[in-house]
Amino acid sequence: MTDAVRLPASDALLVVDVQSSFPLPDAVLSGIRGLVPRIYTVATVERHDERVTPFEAQLGWRPGTDDVSLVEADHVVIKHGYLPPVSLIDHLRARGVERVFVCGIQADTCCLAAGFMLFDAGLHPTLLRWLTVGSSLDRSAALGERLWRHHFGAHAVVARPEDLLPA
Repeated sequence: MTDAVRLPASDALLVVDVQSSFPLPDAVLSGIRGLVPRIYTVATVERHDERVTPFEAQLGWRPGTDDVSLVEADHVVIKHGYLPPVSLIDHLRARGVERVFVCGIQADTCCLAAGFMLFDAGLHPTLLRWLTVGSSLDRSAALGERLWRHHFGAHAVVARPEDLLPA
């Protein structure tokens, strides 16, 4: 996959919370890693800080405090909670990004929160379905896919790699 044509500079990949605190299938991780050489990549890493987001107090659970991205991204953003920091939008705009392909952990929560943030900023969020898992509510990510299509339109989900990358 690395010898194929790169995607346009106006596109970027946002890898959401692919880190040791959140298990995902090896095939998803290797698929994301295979796409990274073709596109500018930003990764988010969720780190626990109870003063910022009360995961432990409200949910009885928390992500790690020192997790790192399992994907070698061009830029890594640390976040606390579901939303990425506003600095992510500033970073993407400074690069001239228009369309953001989103993949990673929890299509129906963290990825969707990022999608809303991107959409509200005037960017075009697009879920890469085959490179995304759902929350514990729906590990298949089918619910997440339906939510993405409902909120961002049918064009906002790419179901298969062949629909994204020309042969």
